[in-house]
Amino acid sequence: MIQLGKFEKYLIEEFFDDYRAGDMTHRTFTRRVAFITGSMAATSAAMLLVGCTPEEVPRSSDPMPTPAPSSSSTAGNGTAAAGAVPGARSPLSVPEGAAGLTTSTVTFPSNSTGISGYLARPGGGAAGPAVLVCHENRGLTPHIQDVARRFAKAGYSALALDLLSREGGTAALDADAVPGALTSAGAARHVADFAAAFDYLAAQDFVDAARIAMNGYCFGGGITWQAATELSGLAATAAFYGPAPDLNKVPAIKAAVFGVYAELDQRITGAMPALKDALAASNVTHQLTVYPGVDHAFHNDTGGRYNEAQATAAWNDTLAWFKQHV
Repeated sequence: MIQLGKFEKYLIEEFFDDYRAGDMTHRTFTRRVAFITGSMAATSAAMLLVGCTPEEVPRSSDPMPTPAPSSSSTAGNGTAAAGAVPGARSPLSVPEGAAGLTTSTVTFPSNSTGISGYLARPGGGAAGPAVLVCHENRGLTPHIQDVARRFAKAGYSALALDLLSREGGTAALDADAVPGALTSAGAARHVADFAAAFDYLAAQDFVDAARIAMNGYCFGGGITWQAATELSGLAATAAFYGPAPDLNKVPAIKAAVFGVYAELDQRITGAMPALKDALAASNVTHQLTVYPGVDHAFHNDTGGRYNEAQATAAWNDTLAWFKQHV
């Protein structure tokens, strides 16, 4: 029987939900699962495991998909052209080149490797708060760069990592291969890269090292929860609908943690009560909020599940949480 890791299972279930909802084609679903599992036999088994019918799964003798170069020239390289974000619908969106903000691509070392990140920060030289931003399973996209600029507009220096820097960056990969590359790298590598990013920000003269937070979405929400259990210097975190950390690690959390959940996202929200109990038992400062009438990824205004009212509420609640604890 196929054995799936925590994040592999999470992603495949997410893709299955998108496929069933009509937001993802069968071809894309199959390709993404294949890049995660590494073989067509394992792909078939995984697709059956999450609820596909035998008619929907590929044959084990089918050829593995061949990665194609990404057609994107901006995703993940921190050099998006000035102007509006492609597909953005949120009134909170902050275009590249917005007045009063400085953006750049920065590189810092993590385990002797250069990691790339998109840095957005407000003008002015005084040291202030900062936030680390963890992208979704799509890698570092223009949407996540937009999120970094939203934080910068709110007064934070925001650093969004490209967790596929070692693989040449998000933009260098086939979009369907990105989730598999992220899961193959493993959560431990990603958390270590955020630890290095924390040290990078803490060393900057425009950052108050005691006031660094972290924020992440979907896959990135899961990495944010993992980082909260390991990075003791974080002042606060905000994880949007990400899988919970191992509950036995919850007592190690030092940050004030905020969790964003969607009422209709029972795959993630259904596990929230156990996490809430573990946080309470460990006396961790926390708030877990379920937003009504919305599904997974409702904050992403470039996606099909975006809900302006609840996305805006979750964003404002995040800023309020950071204002209180960062």
